[in-house]
Amino acid sequence: MTGSGMTGSGMKAKTHQQNTLRIIGGYWRGRKLRFPDVEGLRPTPDRVRETLFNWLQGLTLEEDCLDLYAGSGACGLEALSRGARHVTFVDASNLAASAIKAHLTALQCTQANVVICSAQQFLKTASADKRFGLVFMDPPFAAGLLATDCLALESSGLLKAGAYIYLESGEPLPEPGSVQIVGGAQSFPANWVLSKKGKAGAVHYGLYKREDEEPGS
Repeated sequence: MTGSGMTGSGMKAKTHQQNTLRIIGGYWRGRKLRFPDVEGLRPTPDRVRETLFNWLQGLTLEEDCLDLYAGSGACGLEALSRGARHVTFVDASNLAASAIKAHLTALQCTQANVVICSAQQFLKTASADKRFGLVFMDPPFAAGLLATDCLALESSGLLKAGAYIYLESGEPLPEPGSVQIVGGAQSFPANWVLSKKGKAGAVHYGLYKREDEEPGS
């Protein structure tokens, strides 16, 4: 994230800092990539990403991954560096998507594609011929999209049995057994089991595993 400055006596004028992300592990370990200023873009911090991929360990190897709300592409690029078979990056920002394409070109990576559309549109229109075993979801906190997008992902037919889903939220993540019925409908997929969780500042993050059937069915 970029910092903001102030103008006036004894205050610095606002400047645009160069945004960079660092790939933590794998084939491209230590590579630094630049990403543009895009409103709401909030890359997963290095230490959170390191924790996530420690949780995943070898689960990224030869896996098909989906990076929804890709933004800087940090999670998807990290997965590719660690041996993912393919990553689909989805973001509604042309600027962010162009930067991810530039990263892939610079890294000489052909095991990825970039889709410019909203996460909601992608989940409605993407072909279920390609299914994903690992999904990264980090929607804008203020938009309140997490639960509805998770339900849309579960019903889209895009998930493999036993898929893992990584979520970030400004609110505590749903715990197993805490799923409620709102207006006659589930508020969160009941067959997603929270296997790991953490908190960094105001960010709650966790890794869910998709069960084939809902608990008790």
